[in-house]
Amino acid sequence: MNREELKSLGLTDEQIDKVMASHGKVVNTFKEKADKVDGLESQINDYKQQIADRDTQLADLGEKVKDNEELTAEIDRLKSENETTKTELEKKLEQQAFDHKLENTLSGAKVKNTKAIKALLDMDTIKLDGDVLKGLDSQLDSLKESDPYLFDSEESQSSPQIVPPGNPNGGSKPPENDPFAAKLAKYDN
Repeated sequence: MNREELKSLGLTDEQIDKVMASHGKVVNTFKEKADKVDGLESQINDYKQQIADRDTQLADLGEKVKDNEELTAEIDRLKSENETTKTELEKKLEQQAFDHKLENTLSGAKVKNTKAIKALLDMDTIKLDGDVLKGLDSQLDSLKESDPYLFDSEESQSSPQIVPPGNPNGGSKPPENDPFAAKLAKYDN
């Protein structure tokens, strides 16, 4: 979206400025999230490389000192710690991927307050399968039906109807179903 496209739609410069400011806020939010993802990916690669380096060092050390039982026991202990650390890291990475996908999906579903929606979701039934969150769509659909105020709707974006002030009948004769019309007619004569 650029200014020329908006101008071709017949918008004024003031309207274009407002649209571009609003659009800039949305784009900046996504840029910040993308920067976070890039940072997390580099951290992930660093952690994976550190674990691979440790495993290689332990394997080399184990080959060099097979005779010493204490050192072999220490190496085995370090290997098991590395496996535990690797498992914990993988769980954290899976949780980060799940949280990131959930945030993006909720944002795409036009949720007003993601924290409130998360409290209403049964997180145990939502699973990340590749790049798809299984079990989320049905829960969101039921929440849209039961609690529509939690979601932005297209209808709420419409402009208000402006009504001119004053008497809508303009002082003309009262409507036919007016119960006071008969009493008024008696005083008019």
